[in-house]
Amino acid sequence: MTSADGDDVPLPKALCDTAALAALDDASAGALWRLAEPGRQLDANVVRVPPGQRVGTHREPDLDVLLLVLAGHGTLTAPDGPQTLRQGTLTWLPHGSTRSLDAGPED
Repeated sequence: MTSADGDDVPLPKALCDTAALAALDDASAGALWRLAEPGRQLDANVVRVPPGQRVGTHREPDLDVLLLVLAGHGTLTAPDGPQTLRQGTLTWLPHGSTRSLDAGPED
């Protein structure tokens, strides 16, 4: 859409159905979806961690991360100790923070 002064006006839009991604039967690990829109100031991914698998200790030096559990449960481990994550838990991971993530044994 173009405004009266000729500038492009960004419009909101739905990007993906996270419930559909969480319901996929594919048990593979990794990114199921990535934000690819041009000109963005945000990075976002939907990542599957299969039962009993883990994302090793790491740190994001430049970007804060929001971690939303769509399905299942697991444990987030940070320098202040482990935190249980359940479906629906939204956690802020400040840039520079160290963390690892372990998926639960069943889901």
